[in-house]
Amino acid sequence: MYIRFQSPTPNARGVHPGVFGLVNVLAKHGRLSPEEERFRVERHAWFHANLIDPTNVDPQVYDRALNPGATAWFKPSGGHLVERLSGYLEILATHRVECVRVEMADPGRVIYDDPYQIVVVPYETG
Repeated sequence: MYIRFQSPTPNARGVHPGVFGLVNVLAKHGRLSPEEERFRVERHAWFHANLIDPTNVDPQVYDRALNPGATAWFKPSGGHLVERLSGYLEILATHRVECVRVEMADPGRVIYDDPYQIVVVPYETG
């Protein structure tokens, strides 16, 4: 099963923002405490050092025209990465920002794949 933490509500583009994006929005609007901001910066650095950024491999992976709705999902092999999300989830809970865990066996058409994550374009539902 692939795992993703995301908003239960889609944004204006029809995408469910993921856990990193949700915390980044709080930071952008100055809503994080100094401790939360320090956590965000330090943990983002850890993830950048320990997880491949798909855009470094394929700069067009999140291109809205080429790959509408593209989202990243953790693979089962990324369990050690999922465990490191708890602090992000605590920040979101503190600020009453909903974030749900979603698990799917087949979340969409895979457009990027590495040892710990995939990026998919969701299948059309309509």
